[in-house]
Amino acid sequence: MNTRSVTGYIASCKNIYRLLTILFVAMLLNLDTRAQQVDLGNLKNTFSQKPVRIGGGISANTIFYDGNDGQGRQPFTYFLSGSINFNIYNQINLPFSFNITNLGSSYGYPTLPNRFSVHPVYKWITGHIGDVAMSFSPYTLNGHMFTGVGVDLTPKGPFKYSAMYGRLQRSVEYDTANRIVPAAYQRMGYGAKVRYDQEDHYLGMTMFAAKDDPNSLRWQPDSLNIFPQQNVAFSWEGGIKLMDNLNLSGEYGVSVLTRDVRASREGSSIIHKTLANRTSSEAYKAFKVEANYQLFKNTIGVGYERIDPEYRTLGAYYFNNDYENITLRYARPFLKDKANIALSWGVQRDNLDNDKEQSSKRFVSSANLNYTPNEKINVSVSYSSFQTYMNIRSQFDYINGQSPYDNLDTLDFTQLSQNLAINTIYNFGKNENRRQNLNVNASYQEAADKQGDVIRPGALSQFYNLSTVYGLLLVPQAINFNVAFNTTYNHVGGDEFLTLGPTLGVRAKVFKKAVTTGLSSSYNVSYNEGEVQNKVLNLRWNAGYTLLKRHNLSANTIWQQRDIEERGTTRSLTATLAYAYSF
Repeated sequence: MNTRSVTGYIASCKNIYRLLTILFVAMLLNLDTRAQQVDLGNLKNTFSQKPVRIGGGISANTIFYDGNDGQGRQPFTYFLSGSINFNIYNQINLPFSFNITNLGSSYGYPTLPNRFSVHPVYKWITGHIGDVAMSFSPYTLNGHMFTGVGVDLTPKGPFKYSAMYGRLQRSVEYDTANRIVPAAYQRMGYGAKVRYDQEDHYLGMTMFAAKDDPNSLRWQPDSLNIFPQQNVAFSWEGGIKLMDNLNLSGEYGVSVLTRDVRASREGSSIIHKTLANRTSSEAYKAFKVEANYQLFKNTIGVGYERIDPEYRTLGAYYFNNDYENITLRYARPFLKDKANIALSWGVQRDNLDNDKEQSSKRFVSSANLNYTPNEKINVSVSYSSFQTYMNIRSQFDYINGQSPYDNLDTLDFTQLSQNLAINTIYNFGKNENRRQNLNVNASYQEAADKQGDVIRPGALSQFYNLSTVYGLLLVPQAINFNVAFNTTYNHVGGDEFLTLGPTLGVRAKVFKKAVTTGLSSSYNVSYNEGEVQNKVLNLRWNAGYTLLKRHNLSANTIWQQRDIEERGTTRSLTATLAYAYSF
């Protein structure tokens, strides 16, 4: 990856620091101005109010499971969650939230499932304390959970600020008894975001940094390719309204990723140290631009995005990289706004450095149509098509290649995929005593692999689904009946699969409409080449009761029996009890 040396970004980063300094000074001046605006006349009214008001809600859920279906589920699981807000003199809000569960309690995780957080609010200041998540940019910090503190500042004026600091990942020792959860180093991180908003333009910049502690594990799992990492990422965004109907926006991101912080340093300047420049460091870039134009009722959009191979930030759990994407969009209403159409087309390619054995180019198109001629009928149609062209080169291309133009033993494949769905809702027989509706949904999916112009043997799959649901509501009795029938047909390679079956359900309000309860049953049979493969019977019951408008009790039970050829009969029972209280 010698084309992405960190040194090449050092010069541009000096300008970054100059811009950060300017924005930081502007922030201090802006905050200083706001701090002087104190309304002493309202202090008496403020302290004459009730000091503390409490509101929110808590809930408790328990799940009991018993069965011989071999799923390995815990026999008893509980979930406790809640959100409580303390309002102090109608000026300060202190919302707390928590989530507690015993699911997987015998294992260690880099991010704990049990979480507690508080989000105090005072005027334009919002704090985040505990186990929280924040998002600055898709190229820096994007929804990653952390245990620590964060703040959002939204004073009057064009400037907005955000910052965070905390632990992104707990240390987890390697455990041979738990191969699902890999070993992990403790990871700390911090970040900040500044944004300047005006009516016709905006500018923003984010910075995020994270580093693993190499001493947080007793045994360093180098043999598992798990190394202590470090990351420094920046992003700049902007948008402008050129005309009343034309908007342009874009974002540029740079991520410097050090794959092993124990590697030796390169360079001794402040910029080198800040960017964590080591022999294991690489710098990557990503950017996107968009333009949207509205002419009368027509909306036209175009977008372009490019992300370097191996671009990654430690502020996101998952990141797509090594692709270039171009999209076109069009939408408009017609037939006196009773119908809407939306069209899109895009092309995406990967292997941007041309250093992989396999490269692909994907064409994506879609069309969505919605038509509502009156309050009784609604019809929606959607279609999408995916075509992926793959070029696979043999490893001998690299061994025997003499020039960049050699294409020995190159294989070209095309993957085709089409999806069509039609949904129709018809409401009829509506009067004071009853309401009826019919919902018909049909869908078709097709996927195939082609080499040249010929579909490869066994590489064609087709999927058909038809679902019909009839509903009847008896208004005075508050009883709702549902009858449905589902059919699914699959053609995969040379095999044919058919699954079909009915569903019956009833839902009613009883005991002077204080209790809502429902019962449903479904039965389906699956065939392969005309022979029965399995039969599934489901029975579901649920009930809910509201006491004094604040207490909610609910129960849910699912019983399932599966008759599977060559495996026998399995049964399972899952019961859920829940209580919720709002105040």
